[in-house]
Amino acid sequence: MGKSRTPATSGRTERPEQNVVCVDLFCGAGGLTQGLIDAGVRVVAGVDFDEACKHPYTANHEGVAFHKYDVSKLEAAELHKWFGDAPIRVLAGCAPCQPFSSYSQRYETVGTERWGLLNHFARLVKEVVPDIVTMENVPTVKKHAVFDEFLATLKSQGYEVWHDVIDCAKYGLPQRRRRTVLLASLHGEIKLRDPDASEAKTVEDVLKGLPVLRHGGSDEDDPLHTASRLSPLNYERIKVSKPGGSWRDWPDDLIAKCHRKKTGKSYPGVYGRMKWDEPAPTLTTQFYGFGSGRFGHPSQARGLSLREGAILQGFPPDYSFVPKGEPIQFKVLGRLIGNAVPVELGCVIGESIIEHVKKHVGQPPPSTNQRRGRNGRKQTSSAVLS
Repeated sequence: MGKSRTPATSGRTERPEQNVVCVDLFCGAGGLTQGLIDAGVRVVAGVDFDEACKHPYTANHEGVAFHKYDVSKLEAAELHKWFGDAPIRVLAGCAPCQPFSSYSQRYETVGTERWGLLNHFARLVKEVVPDIVTMENVPTVKKHAVFDEFLATLKSQGYEVWHDVIDCAKYGLPQRRRRTVLLASLHGEIKLRDPDASEAKTVEDVLKGLPVLRHGGSDEDDPLHTASRLSPLNYERIKVSKPGGSWRDWPDDLIAKCHRKKTGKSYPGVYGRMKWDEPAPTLTTQFYGFGSGRFGHPSQARGLSLREGAILQGFPPDYSFVPKGEPIQFKVLGRLIGNAVPVELGCVIGESIIEHVKKHVGQPPPSTNQRRGRNGRKQTSSAVLS
């Protein structure tokens, strides 16, 4: 079993006091925030327009404010207020990734509001000029002009910028998930720390031992550990599915008509089971559906439960996504979990930021990188990590 980050439980809100303070834009259910807190970063606020994010964000991060805001309408004055007198300001912004996904590119509409969210993130960087900026998104975001414009904005403000496409599985996430990660600093060179081979985890490392479920069943002690109900046909299909295999392993009478066609033969990854001894495939917002990918449980005749999906995204096993007694809505929770920044990735980003601050923040950044405070006068940061 690989080296694992100590999960946050009942003490997750007792964060060490640090000079490194973050506002998390597009915070979602709080995956990035959780990871940053685990690394020792003090997160003071999360921003998201989706009301469904409010409970998981506030219930798991006591003392961290949730602000329901459309980032396109968010003003710098609000950010200055949330940061207060923080010595080292970190602005995180993981804009919704759907406009940049491979699937969406076929239906791309230039200039839509969702495409503009990254531009609004850039606007806030220019207006607030935080010490450090971080962004996470899908790999294909780097192919688009809006990403180049974002880089140009950072460099014009004097930031040292690093970005790359990384596989989260190399950093301890029990899931293959390639993401673009960006780090930028006014204080010198910054980059994501290198992975350690001992961090690797498999599906078995994190899911083995959870209560057994039937399809459509729920764990009475954890309502989120609920699996979607399979149709009679899909139940027969999953029973003959092999871990790591595909629909090609099925008897002929179970194969879907669309897969018999020439155009359907190139999609072997759907209707598959995961393997215990490997990381999970990349989770989507429909990871709970057996037919949506290789999301069949390795040994039980069902798809992934919502809790299993959350754990594969790095969330602690006790992370609350809905108030007690509220109904479990697969579509809503699948979206929150599938779109989350993996907690392990957030932790690695936080560790990298703190190491950078320890190394570089002994003097204020160059005068050309001065930022304007809430009173409108220019000021510089000269703080060091205590």
